[in-house]
Amino acid sequence: MTQFPVKDGELLIGGISLSQLAARVGRTPFYAYDRQLLNQRIDALRAALPPQVKLHYAMKANPMPALVCHMASRVDGIDVASAGELKVALDAGANPREISFAGPGKTDAELRQAVAAGILINVESFREVPVLATVSQALGLPARVAVRVNPDFELKSSGMKMGGGPKQFGVDAEHVPELLGQIGAAGLAFEGFHLFAGSQNLKAESIVEAQQKSFALALKLAEFAPAPVRFLNLGGGFGIPYFPGEQCLDLGPIGSNLADIVGQAATKLPEAEIVIELGRYFVGEAGVYVCRILDRKVSREHTYLVADGGLHHHLSASGNFGQVIRKNYPVAIGNRMDATETESASLVGPLCTPLDLLADRMTLPKAGPGDLAVVFQSGAYGASASPQGFLGHPAVTEVLI
Repeated sequence: MTQFPVKDGELLIGGISLSQLAARVGRTPFYAYDRQLLNQRIDALRAALPPQVKLHYAMKANPMPALVCHMASRVDGIDVASAGELKVALDAGANPREISFAGPGKTDAELRQAVAAGILINVESFREVPVLATVSQALGLPARVAVRVNPDFELKSSGMKMGGGPKQFGVDAEHVPELLGQIGAAGLAFEGFHLFAGSQNLKAESIVEAQQKSFALALKLAEFAPAPVRFLNLGGGFGIPYFPGEQCLDLGPIGSNLADIVGQAATKLPEAEIVIELGRYFVGEAGVYVCRILDRKVSREHTYLVADGGLHHHLSASGNFGQVIRKNYPVAIGNRMDATETESASLVGPLCTPLDLLADRMTLPKAGPGDLAVVFQSGAYGASASPQGFLGHPAVTEVLI
């Protein structure tokens, strides 16, 4: 994981040695996020994509308030998935005009909060239209809406498919014209479309194809819209490498394709802003999970490094957050980066379940109690996506460096 340098045998996070950082945090386990790496990723995206394309941060990937504050100051908008996330985004200083709200099960109370905040609501069912009309009339405020479309295609080679076929997300493309008619009749302030076919994709050609199909579908649906399209969210899907053999996503073809879409939109959707919504791609590689080894055990000739952190803090690294076949995240002994003596060992947590496994039979520097184990690629879907209440262990600490 070359994004984090090594000095005197120790990993550096935000320019601070791992042992010093652990002392500064005051306890393990913890997550640490490097703000300079966040900046570098944003800058790289802006350099690779057309300047007309807006970058939105999908904060479900990592809703840590300090991190959201930082992202709100660097990107063009924030995408939220609950009223709780909306509060964090507003507290972070995000412009309400540039906040959008997606989710298949928004409550009436959440819809009321969204209208009162003046944010853009991605309508995902026919039920939401009359609720929003009633709220808008009661508050005397316009209900700004876009339609989240469930397309009739998938993002090929994506780790998690969120469009195509039957889905709980959005409205099936074939029913969107009817929904648009109801939005117009209800007097809602229609602004555009949100299409999100899938996530965690490392193949540029698949993302390009999905963006082209999404834009073509948006053009077709725009013919039924009650107002000009001013917002077109083409989703994201940009992946990061986790496992051996995976390569970083090539942004070149994606940038060229988006430049072509921007050119077409200038004449076919002249009022539309093109938005790319990314979560994991912004933050995933900028974060590490750090836990301290408590015990070293040998069971029938196999070594177990027992740590004070595990799946209750980092469910995805344990392989229990969507992996069909478990694979190891990149793991290191962060205070022994220059060690030459290695062994095959498993890094496990303190929980009374065999699922509490962070590294299975990996080649690691020989380590023992007091050493610091590091799980890389941990900036997304970490603390907030894990069952921190399981078995009553303490919650994990998070820091932005």
